[in-house]
Amino acid sequence: MTKRYRAAHTFDAYVATAQKNADFWRGVYRTATAPEDLIQRAHALAGAWHLLVLSEDWCGDAVNTVPIIAHFTEHVPRLELRILPRDQNLDLMDAHLSSGTRSIPAVLALDADFVERGWWGPRPVKLQRWLRSDGLLLPKEERYARARAWYARDRGRSVLTEVVDMLERGERRKLTHDS
Repeated sequence: MTKRYRAAHTFDAYVATAQKNADFWRGVYRTATAPEDLIQRAHALAGAWHLLVLSEDWCGDAVNTVPIIAHFTEHVPRLELRILPRDQNLDLMDAHLSSGTRSIPAVLALDADFVERGWWGPRPVKLQRWLRSDGLLLPKEERYARARAWYARDRGRSVLTEVVDMLERGERRKLTHDS
């Protein structure tokens, strides 16, 4: 996993390759905030952590989450983020299916030794529940418009909370496994 992580794109390099939503990726990143309480929780993690994201430019959930995670990692020196295209890494994607589908983004938490300790995706739990229940009753365009509005209201708080929760669980797994 080390070699694959090191070969992956930084956020800036990934956005530079974007063809469909480059302005949207940059705009979400530019307006992202990093809540202080979550920064503090991430600072409390032991050791370095690597976030490896499977994504594609066209994915609305990725556009609404990955720039926020990238911005957050800049506030926590022990976190580093890299991005791989899902469609060129199907073996990795198929090991991280969401309800049997190749849903993205998928964010893998790798410890300092590049051992996977958890993963998150493709969207915050609250939004996922709505999309799989009441959201299914709406036409596709309205469903996606409401999902975008939900992301805008949430301002990344749910995404970052769930990612930090995942890292904390990963740290506990590492401590349990290593002891």
